[in-house]
Amino acid sequence: MANFPDARPDPDQLLDQLRGEEERARVGKLRIYFGAGAGVGKTYAMLNAAQRERRAGREVLVGVIETHGRSETAELLTGLTQLPLREVPYRGRTLYEFDLDAALAAHPAVLLVDELAHSNVEGSRHPKRWQDVQELLDAGIDVWSALNVQHLESLNGTVGAITGIRVQETVPDTVLDRADEIILVDITPDELLERLKAGKVYLPQQAERAAQNFFRKGNLIALREIALRRTAEHVEDDVRSYRIEQSQAGGSQALASAAAWNTSGAILVCVGPHEGAEHAVRSAARLAGQLNVRWHAVYVETPALQRLPAAVRDRTLAVLKLAEELGGSTAVLTGNDVAGELVRQADTLNCATLVTGRPRARRWPALWRVMRPSLARQLATLAPALDIIEVGGTGSTRRLPQAVPRSGSEVEEVVPWRDAWPGYAWAGAGCVLTTLLALPLLSRIDLANIVMLFLLYEVLVAVKLGRGPAILAAVLGVASFDVFFVPPRFSFAVSDVQYLMTFAVMLVVGLLIGQLTANLRFSASISASRERRAQALFELTRDLSAALQAVQVVELGEAAVQRSFGGQARVLLTDANDQLALASDLPASIDASVADWAFHNGQRAGLATATLPSHAWHYVPLQAPMRIRGVLALQPAQSRWLLIPEQVQQLETLARQIAIAIERVHYVEVAQAAVVQMESESLRNALLAAISHDVRTPLTALVGLAESLARSAPPLAENQAASARAISQEARQLNALVTNLMDMARLQSGQVNLRSDWHSVEELVGGAIRAAHHALGDLKVQTDVPANLPLVEFDAALMERVLVNLLENAAKYGVSPAPEARPILVSARGTPSTLVLTVRDHGPGLPPASMGQEYTLFEKFTRGKTESATPGVGLGLAICKAVVEAHRGTITAAQALGGGAEFILTLPRKPPPELPDVLDV
Repeated sequence: MANFPDARPDPDQLLDQLRGEEERARVGKLRIYFGAGAGVGKTYAMLNAAQRERRAGREVLVGVIETHGRSETAELLTGLTQLPLREVPYRGRTLYEFDLDAALAAHPAVLLVDELAHSNVEGSRHPKRWQDVQELLDAGIDVWSALNVQHLESLNGTVGAITGIRVQETVPDTVLDRADEIILVDITPDELLERLKAGKVYLPQQAERAAQNFFRKGNLIALREIALRRTAEHVEDDVRSYRIEQSQAGGSQALASAAAWNTSGAILVCVGPHEGAEHAVRSAARLAGQLNVRWHAVYVETPALQRLPAAVRDRTLAVLKLAEELGGSTAVLTGNDVAGELVRQADTLNCATLVTGRPRARRWPALWRVMRPSLARQLATLAPALDIIEVGGTGSTRRLPQAVPRSGSEVEEVVPWRDAWPGYAWAGAGCVLTTLLALPLLSRIDLANIVMLFLLYEVLVAVKLGRGPAILAAVLGVASFDVFFVPPRFSFAVSDVQYLMTFAVMLVVGLLIGQLTANLRFSASISASRERRAQALFELTRDLSAALQAVQVVELGEAAVQRSFGGQARVLLTDANDQLALASDLPASIDASVADWAFHNGQRAGLATATLPSHAWHYVPLQAPMRIRGVLALQPAQSRWLLIPEQVQQLETLARQIAIAIERVHYVEVAQAAVVQMESESLRNALLAAISHDVRTPLTALVGLAESLARSAPPLAENQAASARAISQEARQLNALVTNLMDMARLQSGQVNLRSDWHSVEELVGGAIRAAHHALGDLKVQTDVPANLPLVEFDAALMERVLVNLLENAAKYGVSPAPEARPILVSARGTPSTLVLTVRDHGPGLPPASMGQEYTLFEKFTRGKTESATPGVGLGLAICKAVVEAHRGTITAAQALGGGAEFILTLPRKPPPELPDVLDV
């Protein structure tokens, strides 16, 4: 038989596809009107589409629209509901910003938010408007917006090089890539220039300046080409995604076509400390988007780079943050060989292409260039199969802002000269000491052995004091050896040329020893740092495994985070209502609203994030496997640590461990409560069964004796007769209680066999009223049962018990406070598939605790009033629920219109059997 390939779809792929569809259905859809520049008609086209949606009956809300004084655009706002802008005081002025909270509260079907690249006023929840749009999408709101091509982050340098103008407001390319719809609004450059001259783009004064600068025909042609290409890339992604979905859902033919598709390797971009590194990141992001591949950004920190000024290192971290915003993953590596670390990282991440910045022109001698080749040449030598792309620099790109605010209390990691001078002083003192020790030996040992003493001195200085003092020791050692030991002594003159070789070897050996020792100290420092991070995780995991209470988890978690990051740390847990519970001893600088936002959105917020980055605290949601259990608030000793990928991973891992421990403690408490409840239930059922069987027989005899005593001859005196009637009434109530106990025990044991038959509902109601007459007393019962109600199939004895319990419950708790008690109403209605019985009283109604959760009344031992003189143990309604559910029906309780409570009993029914015709004789 021929072997056919298995055409069945991969279950994992189908599951991922279903999850993706569910996620897309939950979030809102983003539509972007995309153009090559201002004035092409993006806002006009968006408002035209909004008017069509409004006429079609869809709810459309205008969040913010920039008409720029264009009358034809403003006319399209007629009929559309506009959201009032939020007034924000800023530097003595009042600015008007988009009101994010009002938009979330309104929750329209479609929301129009113009100017996607707009920067919000300082102090807003998000620095950028596209971040506001992302929160709206997460809330399930469809958003329409507009964007110009020059505002894309990856094209910032390219557009700046073309137009010579820096664009300060940008949007990450991932926002455009994740858009559900991109509508290209395009006109020719000549037509756009005509619109500019006619005053349809800017006011006349602005239009003249724009025509001389940005709106030159060459610029417009280039920008139009870029916009068309970018739109084509998005359409290509849509086609590729569609083909993948079809191949996953199709049969063998689809799978065969999918197998023929080519795949590309990932891209790795090297981030350097020099200016222009952000341009390499943008180029790598754009290249990865064109190739539809993953991309990564990596920074290799060497001992030399570790000594760079704080401003340079902060700029490097800002470039890494830019890479994350553009959709790449980041990492900081440490080592002495940059090329070797890059090649190892490329192998680990399976990258086929490596992007680097173009090296600056060097005026070094050719011999040095041979000895010290460029980074690209080293990479080509180490990895011949790796594609290497050098990106040219540009001076027209915008300057990246400082990644995190640096407070004055933060300690600078690079040791300044004033703090390092003791090491150099000890190096000088060591040279003097070595010289003093060697001078008495000059007449006894050879000069070569004295050289060894100086080399030993240089090694000790390098090991103990580091690179800088080691270099000074090498220079001082050579000078001291020349002056004090080489003839002619006490001068720098040299009688024998061979000593020049000795001086050179001493200097080179000293410098090499200093360099190697510094590298070893750097590697040891990195290893110690990694060991501390691993040790912190190990200790926290070990301690949390022994924690049995949430308070212990909180204390251990806060201590572990403070040991790793310094500063302050607080763990905020949730309360019984699944809301953040804020303790009274929290620092005043913790913002409850920011913590609550991080909790509900499941994203980091505050310091070093895209949400309220000016805040002093960093908030991390405690994401456990089942749900978010709280928020970890951190104010680190060094803000820049939150931009280092390894430190961020450490913090997220600590938060994850804390969340898992909290969830474990929670479920331990739940399990303990469930065990206690099960044991209590078992004991309760055993007691019910024992008491009901042993008490029922004496009670039956007591009722009979009390009734016989009341009817005895000769008649009893009045007081004796009243006592006999009281004994009979109390015995009947106790008998009813024991009957309920027996019924509940029987229902709990599952030994209920329904004896269903076709019965009249009118007879059922009448029998229940007669059986409950002792409990009703003088209270009237009014019935509303249609005469033509057909027969219904049920167990008559059990259903009568249900109605009796409901009538007794109404007699106990449903008595009207009016002078004349209104009657209890029992009504019945039939539908083609159900029978609905309603028992209504005119009393005070259901207790407040049961509002919105009526079924708590049907639990065992639940009474309308916890402390009351009304007899009963709260089993009547529980028996009603068990009997009705045995008939596959439902019973609910609700407040009746006009006061009182009503219990609605619904039973399934089917057409009764047809009776045979009876022939008259």
